[in-house]
Amino acid sequence: MIDVIQRIVRQRCLWVALCGCAAAAGCMVGPDYRTPPAPATDTYTASPLPEQTASSPGAAGLPQRFVPGQDIPAAWWALFHCEPLDALIRQAFVNSPNITAAQAALRQARENFSAQAGGTLLPSVDAQLGATREKLNGIAFGQPGVVDEFNLYNASVNVSYKLDVFGGSRRELEALHAQIDYQRFQLQAAYLAMSANIVTAAVKEASLRAQIEATERIAAEEDEQLGVLGKQFELGGVGRTAVLAQQTLLAQTRATLPPLQQQLDQTRHQLAVLAGKLPSDATLPEFRLEMFSLPEALPVSLPSALVQQRPDILAADAVLHQASAQVGVATAAMYPQITLSASYGAEALTPAQVFKAGSTIWSLGAGLLQPVFHGGQLSAQKRAAEAAYEQADAQYRETVLLAFQNVADSLRALDHDATGLKAQTDAWRSASDSLELTRGQYRVGGVSYLALLDAQRQYQQTVVSLAQAQASRYADTAALFQALGGGWWNAAAPTAAATTQ
Repeated sequence: MIDVIQRIVRQRCLWVALCGCAAAAGCMVGPDYRTPPAPATDTYTASPLPEQTASSPGAAGLPQRFVPGQDIPAAWWALFHCEPLDALIRQAFVNSPNITAAQAALRQARENFSAQAGGTLLPSVDAQLGATREKLNGIAFGQPGVVDEFNLYNASVNVSYKLDVFGGSRRELEALHAQIDYQRFQLQAAYLAMSANIVTAAVKEASLRAQIEATERIAAEEDEQLGVLGKQFELGGVGRTAVLAQQTLLAQTRATLPPLQQQLDQTRHQLAVLAGKLPSDATLPEFRLEMFSLPEALPVSLPSALVQQRPDILAADAVLHQASAQVGVATAAMYPQITLSASYGAEALTPAQVFKAGSTIWSLGAGLLQPVFHGGQLSAQKRAAEAAYEQADAQYRETVLLAFQNVADSLRALDHDATGLKAQTDAWRSASDSLELTRGQYRVGGVSYLALLDAQRQYQQTVVSLAQAQASRYADTAALFQALGGGWWNAAAPTAAATTQ
């Protein structure tokens, strides 16, 4: 019997070749998938962008140039030249549960494909051993009164294979492979979102620190001014109204600090979680605006390339591909199914006789199953698959539209951010000069205290707004890189390596 099994195993290669030829000879019903063409446009915005943005004093005020067609580096966040930021992103790539979950989902999709491919492309071979005790009644053979009890032992190797004549099984594999693509691009999307969220949160933290420090300086100056007014009030130089007004201004300034501190704490907690740490356990750098360098040359991918770069578009394309393959699966279910089977073994009344030549049994068979009537089930399943394809196609087109909107918004935001920062810088400078001038005039009695109070309020507003305008340039620069796909296709590690694990 062992020789028989070995002979069957040696013939497996012949089975594989024959089955492969049979499958190749068959057709594949259903649509052959093609990725939809990219939108026929060569620009993202309705009106041309300037060659470079406006400039203003300071590191955050450098002009930025848009470079169409230039490729995006994989580690695009390194363009901010902030080593603590780079280290935090590397830590997040290793520790984030979100990244780990996406990696596991990709491995699951690959194993599902391997499992289905092994059962579809190759014959199934099973070894069987059995021992039974039976009692036969002679009535079944026309010999009443004959009763016999005996043992029956058998050993066999069974081979079966389903011919994929109309491509239903291959369409199933196609759908599973599209699922692999989907999970692969979902992983890239997770990397991209993680890096962009960390950059945005770090910039937000830096902006909040700048606002808090500026507000604290203003509060200290206002407190000092209150002390001066208090002494003047004691000497009869000013009325109590001026003192109360200054107290009110100081209290209002201090009242803005707790909300800013709360936002700062929440942002720090967010950074800790993004890095895969508990807020209580994370050791995070303290980000400040001066730690960042503003990228001056901004790569802008061509519109025709965007659909091949953004992970969300590629994931939507994979979903559409999967839906197309499912149409083929549903169509193939309406056609005949052919199955080949073979069995070789032995059967005897004692274990010792199983391995003797006279105990050999074998069988060869083929079966054809043609659906005839299923109450409209198969037709309905095909129509449902076609509707699912139409849905996926609409969702793909919606994803592309939103992606182009995202890029257009980011490009315009950078242009407006630069103009806004220039205007805000001018406003801050004017408010600062006005405050100094008003203070001097107040000391000599040239203006009322209300005029000084108004100048202080205006200066306070411009200081906070200036910090926000500076942060917007960094944050919207990161948003542009995210909108363009993040350059993952240029990665050697960690993102590219992770998708091949």
